[in-house]
Amino acid sequence: MTDRNENCRLLVGTSGYSYTEWIEAGFYPPGTPANKMLSHYIRSFNTTELNFTWYQMPKAESIDRMRQAAGSDFLFAAKLTRTMTHEIEASQWRDQVSRYRDGIAPLVQTGQLAAVLIQMPPAFDRSKENRLYLAALLDALKGLPLAIEFRNAAWVNERVFHELAARQVTLVSVDEPALPGLFPPLAEVTSPDFFYVRFHGRNTAGWRSGNMQKQFDYDYKDAELKDWVDHRIVPMTEKAKTGIIFFNNHVRAQAPRNAQTMFRLLTDAGLMATKP
Repeated sequence: MTDRNENCRLLVGTSGYSYTEWIEAGFYPPGTPANKMLSHYIRSFNTTELNFTWYQMPKAESIDRMRQAAGSDFLFAAKLTRTMTHEIEASQWRDQVSRYRDGIAPLVQTGQLAAVLIQMPPAFDRSKENRLYLAALLDALKGLPLAIEFRNAAWVNERVFHELAARQVTLVSVDEPALPGLFPPLAEVTSPDFFYVRFHGRNTAGWRSGNMQKQFDYDYKDAELKDWVDHRIVPMTEKAKTGIIFFNNHVRAQAPRNAQTMFRLLTDAGLMATKP
Protein backbone atom coordinates (compact mmCIF):
# COMPACT_ATOMS: atom_id res chain seq x y z
CA MET A 1 0.00 0.00 0.00
CA THR A 2 1.33 3.44 -0.89
CA ASP A 3 0.98 6.54 1.25
CA ARG A 4 -2.28 8.31 0.62
CA ASN A 5 -1.93 11.56 -1.29
CA GLU A 6 -3.55 13.97 1.16
CA ASN A 7 -3.55 16.71 -1.47
CA CYS A 8 -5.98 14.98 -3.86
CA ARG A 9 -9.55 14.16 -2.89
CA LEU A 10 -11.04 11.40 -5.04
CA LEU A 11 -14.73 11.20 -5.90
CA VAL A 12 -16.15 8.03 -7.43
CA GLY A 13 -19.69 7.54 -8.73
CA THR A 14 -21.83 6.77 -11.75
CA SER A 15 -23.11 8.66 -14.76
CA GLY A 16 -26.75 8.97 -13.79
CA TYR A 17 -28.47 7.01 -11.04
CA SER A 18 -32.11 6.68 -12.11
CA TYR A 19 -32.25 3.36 -13.95
CA THR A 20 -35.11 0.92 -13.42
CA GLU A 21 -32.88 -1.96 -14.52
CA TRP A 22 -30.76 -1.37 -11.41
CA ILE A 23 -33.69 -2.69 -9.37
CA GLU A 24 -33.70 -6.01 -11.22
CA ALA A 25 -29.92 -6.14 -10.91
CA GLY A 26 -30.17 -5.77 -7.15
CA PHE A 27 -28.57 -2.37 -6.62
CA TYR A 28 -31.89 -0.82 -5.59
CA PRO A 29 -34.47 -2.61 -3.42
CA PRO A 30 -37.49 -4.15 -5.20
CA GLY A 31 -40.19 -1.62 -6.02
CA THR A 32 -37.98 1.46 -5.62
CA PRO A 33 -39.72 4.37 -7.40
CA ALA A 34 -37.62 6.78 -9.48
CA ASN A 35 -38.05 9.60 -6.96
CA LYS A 36 -36.51 7.46 -4.21
CA MET A 37 -33.48 6.21 -6.11
CA LEU A 38 -31.25 9.13 -5.10
CA SER A 39 -31.88 8.45 -1.41
CA HIS A 40 -30.62 4.90 -1.94
CA TYR A 41 -27.76 5.95 -4.21
CA ILE A 42 -26.24 8.32 -1.62
CA ARG A 43 -25.78 5.41 0.78
CA SER A 44 -23.06 4.09 -1.54
CA PHE A 45 -21.68 7.19 -3.28
CA ASN A 46 -21.13 10.87 -2.55
CA THR A 47 -21.19 12.15 -6.12
CA THR A 48 -23.04 11.59 -9.39
CA GLU A 49 -22.99 12.88 -12.93
CA LEU A 50 -26.32 14.31 -14.04
CA ASN A 51 -27.26 12.97 -17.46
CA PHE A 52 -30.68 14.54 -17.78
CA THR A 53 -29.17 18.02 -18.11
CA TRP A 54 -27.89 16.93 -21.53
CA TYR A 55 -31.41 16.11 -22.73
CA GLN A 56 -33.14 19.11 -21.20
CA MET A 57 -32.22 22.46 -19.73
CA PRO A 58 -31.82 22.28 -15.93
CA LYS A 59 -34.33 24.22 -13.85
CA ALA A 60 -33.16 25.84 -10.65
CA GLU A 61 -36.19 24.71 -8.63
CA SER A 62 -35.76 21.01 -9.43
CA ILE A 63 -31.97 21.17 -9.08
CA ASP A 64 -32.37 22.74 -5.65
CA ARG A 65 -34.82 20.04 -4.54
CA MET A 66 -32.37 17.36 -5.69
CA ARG A 67 -29.50 19.10 -3.94
CA GLN A 68 -31.40 19.29 -0.67
CA ALA A 69 -32.47 15.66 -0.90
CA ALA A 70 -28.87 14.53 -1.40
CA GLY A 71 -27.44 16.52 1.49
CA SER A 72 -24.88 19.29 1.68
CA ASP A 73 -21.85 16.97 1.38
CA PHE A 74 -23.01 15.42 -1.90
CA LEU A 75 -21.44 16.75 -5.11
CA PHE A 76 -22.84 16.86 -8.63
CA ALA A 77 -21.30 17.02 -12.06
CA ALA A 78 -23.76 18.23 -14.68
CA LYS A 79 -23.63 17.65 -18.43
CA LEU A 80 -23.94 20.70 -20.63
CA THR A 81 -27.23 20.63 -22.54
CA ARG A 82 -27.09 19.23 -26.08
CA THR A 83 -28.15 22.55 -27.63
CA MET A 84 -24.62 23.75 -26.91
CA THR A 85 -22.74 20.62 -27.98
CA HIS A 86 -24.69 18.47 -30.44
CA GLU A 87 -27.53 20.63 -31.79
CA ILE A 88 -25.86 24.03 -31.96
CA GLU A 89 -27.70 26.98 -33.46
CA ALA A 90 -25.51 30.01 -34.02
CA SER A 91 -28.24 32.48 -33.10
CA GLN A 92 -29.31 30.74 -29.89
CA TRP A 93 -26.43 29.07 -28.10
CA ARG A 94 -25.43 32.12 -26.08
CA ASP A 95 -28.95 32.36 -24.70
CA GLN A 96 -28.75 28.65 -23.93
CA VAL A 97 -25.59 29.28 -21.88
CA SER A 98 -27.40 31.93 -19.86
CA ARG A 99 -30.34 29.60 -19.20
CA TYR A 100 -28.00 26.78 -18.22
CA ARG A 101 -26.16 29.01 -15.75
CA ASP A 102 -29.48 29.97 -14.16
CA GLY A 103 -30.54 26.33 -13.93
CA ILE A 104 -27.45 25.08 -12.10
CA ALA A 105 -27.14 28.18 -9.90
CA PRO A 106 -28.22 26.34 -6.70
CA LEU A 107 -25.24 23.98 -7.03
CA VAL A 108 -22.86 26.87 -7.63
CA GLN A 109 -24.20 28.83 -4.67
CA THR A 110 -23.78 25.93 -2.23
CA GLY A 111 -20.44 24.71 -3.57
CA GLN A 112 -21.94 21.39 -4.68
CA LEU A 113 -21.07 21.70 -8.37
CA ALA A 114 -18.03 19.49 -8.93
CA ALA A 115 -17.89 20.11 -12.67
CA VAL A 116 -19.77 21.00 -15.83
CA LEU A 117 -19.16 18.27 -18.39
CA ILE A 118 -18.93 19.48 -21.98
CA GLN A 119 -19.28 16.30 -24.05
CA MET A 120 -18.65 16.87 -27.73
CA PRO A 121 -19.85 14.38 -30.37
CA PRO A 122 -17.58 12.22 -32.57
CA ALA A 123 -18.31 14.46 -35.56
CA PHE A 124 -16.86 17.48 -33.73
CA ASP A 125 -13.46 17.46 -35.39
CA ARG A 126 -10.67 20.01 -35.05
CA SER A 127 -11.74 22.25 -37.90
CA LYS A 128 -11.21 26.00 -37.71
CA GLU A 129 -14.96 26.54 -37.29
CA ASN A 130 -15.12 24.11 -34.39
CA ARG A 131 -12.03 25.57 -32.73
CA LEU A 132 -13.53 29.05 -32.87
CA TYR A 133 -16.85 27.82 -31.51
CA LEU A 134 -15.24 25.94 -28.66
CA ALA A 135 -13.17 28.97 -27.67
CA ALA A 136 -16.30 31.13 -27.64
CA LEU A 137 -18.21 28.52 -25.63
CA LEU A 138 -15.47 28.25 -23.02
CA ASP A 139 -15.39 32.03 -22.77
CA ALA A 140 -19.15 32.13 -22.21
CA LEU A 141 -18.94 29.46 -19.49
CA LYS A 142 -15.94 31.02 -17.76
CA GLY A 143 -16.10 30.91 -13.98
CA LEU A 144 -17.63 27.43 -13.83
CA PRO A 145 -15.53 24.30 -13.18
CA LEU A 146 -15.29 23.03 -16.77
CA ALA A 147 -14.35 19.62 -18.11
CA ILE A 148 -14.40 18.78 -21.80
CA GLU A 149 -14.71 15.32 -23.31
CA PHE A 150 -13.72 14.82 -26.92
CA ARG A 151 -14.87 11.78 -28.86
CA ASN A 152 -12.72 12.62 -31.90
CA ALA A 153 -9.00 11.73 -31.87
CA ALA A 154 -8.15 14.86 -33.89
CA TRP A 155 -8.10 16.76 -30.57
CA VAL A 156 -5.11 14.77 -29.32
CA ASN A 157 -2.74 17.67 -29.83
CA GLU A 158 -0.25 19.44 -27.58
CA ARG A 159 -1.57 22.84 -28.65
CA VAL A 160 -5.04 21.81 -27.50
CA PHE A 161 -3.69 20.63 -24.14
CA HIS A 162 -1.71 23.85 -23.74
CA GLU A 163 -4.77 26.01 -24.47
CA LEU A 164 -6.94 24.05 -22.02
CA ALA A 165 -4.25 24.40 -19.38
CA ALA A 166 -4.06 28.15 -19.99
CA ARG A 167 -7.82 28.34 -19.41
CA GLN A 168 -7.69 25.84 -16.49
CA VAL A 169 -10.24 23.67 -18.27
CA THR A 170 -10.01 19.95 -17.54
CA LEU A 171 -9.48 17.48 -20.34
CA VAL A 172 -11.62 14.41 -19.61
CA SER A 173 -9.76 11.10 -19.67
CA VAL A 174 -11.87 8.37 -21.23
CA ASP A 175 -11.90 4.61 -21.27
CA GLU A 176 -13.78 3.38 -24.33
CA PRO A 177 -13.28 0.88 -27.17
CA ALA A 178 -10.02 1.13 -29.12
CA LEU A 179 -11.70 2.05 -32.40
CA PRO A 180 -10.21 4.15 -35.21
CA GLY A 181 -10.91 7.86 -34.74
CA LEU A 182 -12.01 7.64 -31.10
CA PHE A 183 -10.23 9.65 -28.43
CA PRO A 184 -7.68 7.40 -26.68
CA PRO A 185 -7.19 6.92 -22.92
CA LEU A 186 -4.76 9.56 -21.64
CA ALA A 187 -3.46 10.71 -18.27
CA GLU A 188 -3.15 14.36 -19.33
CA VAL A 189 -3.98 16.81 -16.51
CA THR A 190 -4.74 20.29 -17.79
CA SER A 191 -6.10 21.88 -14.60
CA PRO A 192 -4.63 21.79 -11.10
CA ASP A 193 -8.15 22.01 -9.70
CA PHE A 194 -9.37 18.58 -10.80
CA PHE A 195 -9.01 15.72 -13.22
CA TYR A 196 -12.01 13.84 -14.61
CA VAL A 197 -12.22 10.22 -15.79
CA ARG A 198 -15.18 8.54 -17.53
CA PHE A 199 -15.43 4.78 -17.99
CA HIS A 200 -17.71 3.97 -20.91
CA GLY A 201 -16.88 0.28 -21.30
CA ARG A 202 -15.05 -1.50 -24.08
CA ASN A 203 -17.91 -2.99 -26.07
CA THR A 204 -16.34 -2.70 -29.51
CA ALA A 205 -19.21 -4.42 -31.31
CA GLY A 206 -21.90 -2.30 -29.68
CA TRP A 207 -20.22 1.11 -29.62
CA ARG A 208 -21.48 2.33 -33.00
CA SER A 209 -24.67 0.27 -33.01
CA GLY A 210 -26.89 3.23 -32.20
CA ASN A 211 -28.31 1.22 -29.28
CA MET A 212 -27.28 2.55 -25.88
CA GLN A 213 -28.01 -0.79 -24.21
CA LYS A 214 -25.43 -2.39 -26.48
CA GLN A 215 -23.01 0.54 -26.54
CA PHE A 216 -22.54 0.68 -22.76
CA ASP A 217 -22.96 -3.01 -21.97
CA TYR A 218 -19.61 -3.86 -20.44
CA ASP A 219 -18.42 -5.23 -17.12
CA TYR A 220 -14.86 -4.21 -16.24
CA LYS A 221 -12.47 -6.82 -14.95
CA ASP A 222 -10.61 -5.93 -11.76
CA ALA A 223 -7.31 -6.10 -13.63
CA GLU A 224 -8.51 -3.53 -16.19
CA LEU A 225 -9.41 -1.07 -13.44
CA LYS A 226 -6.22 -1.72 -11.50
CA ASP A 227 -4.24 -0.92 -14.64
CA TRP A 228 -5.98 2.47 -14.72
CA VAL A 229 -5.21 3.06 -11.06
CA ASP A 230 -1.55 2.14 -11.36
CA HIS A 231 -0.69 3.77 -14.67
CA ARG A 232 -3.02 6.76 -14.94
CA ILE A 233 -4.95 7.67 -11.80
CA VAL A 234 -2.03 7.52 -9.36
CA PRO A 235 0.12 9.86 -11.52
CA MET A 236 -2.86 12.18 -12.04
CA THR A 237 -3.39 12.55 -8.29
CA GLU A 238 0.02 14.21 -8.09
CA LYS A 239 -1.12 17.02 -10.39
CA ALA A 240 -4.61 17.98 -9.15
CA LYS A 241 -6.42 18.79 -5.93
CA THR A 242 -9.44 16.61 -6.79
CA GLY A 243 -10.07 13.59 -8.97
CA ILE A 244 -13.54 12.80 -10.33
CA ILE A 245 -14.23 9.29 -11.61
CA PHE A 246 -17.53 8.19 -13.16
CA PHE A 247 -18.74 4.94 -14.67
CA ASN A 248 -21.11 5.22 -17.62
CA ASN A 249 -21.56 1.49 -18.31
CA HIS A 250 -25.02 1.58 -16.77
CA VAL A 251 -26.47 -1.59 -18.30
CA ARG A 252 -27.45 -4.20 -15.68
CA ALA A 253 -26.01 -2.05 -12.87
CA GLN A 254 -22.48 -2.69 -14.04
CA ALA A 255 -21.61 0.96 -13.35
CA PRO A 256 -22.22 0.97 -9.57
CA ARG A 257 -20.60 -2.44 -9.22
CA ASN A 258 -17.48 -1.33 -11.09
CA ALA A 259 -17.45 1.98 -9.20
CA GLN A 260 -17.40 0.09 -5.92
CA THR A 261 -14.52 -2.01 -7.22
CA MET A 262 -12.68 1.16 -8.18
CA PHE A 263 -13.23 2.51 -4.67
CA ARG A 264 -11.74 -0.68 -3.21
CA LEU A 265 -8.71 -0.50 -5.53
CA LEU A 266 -8.12 3.16 -4.68
CA THR A 267 -8.41 2.34 -0.99
CA ASP A 268 -5.91 -0.50 -1.38
CA ALA A 269 -3.58 1.96 -3.09
CA GLY A 270 -3.86 4.28 -0.10
CA LEU A 271 -5.70 6.97 -2.05
CA MET A 272 -9.10 6.95 -0.33
CA ALA A 273 -10.15 7.00 3.29
CA THR A 274 -13.93 7.45 3.07
CA LYS A 275 -16.84 6.06 1.06
CA PRO A 276 -16.76 6.82 -2.69
